[in-house]
Amino acid sequence: MKLNLARDVTLTPIESGVVLLDGRRGRYWRLNESGSSILRKLLARDSTDMAAAALAASAPVSEIQARQDVTALVESLSAAKLVEVTP
Repeated sequence: MKLNLARDVTLTPIESGVVLLDGRRGRYWRLNESGSSILRKLLARDSTDMAAAALAASAPVSEIQARQDVTALVESLSAAKLVEVTP
């Protein structure tokens, strides 16, 4: 899977994670540190399994829960048209 920010979406680091600005709609999305870490790994071309393993290593969640969390984040960002996912 390849993940890219959608056109007109900018990512800005903040103290507690990142903010995504959808310039087309004028809406902001805030991701906490965990969500920010996952998104950055996926944008850097890490696999979803690699992102989930990193999450499980840094947070008190199982690898199964971490995989579900990564999948849910990608689905949410994709549904909001903030990212584009290609195989």
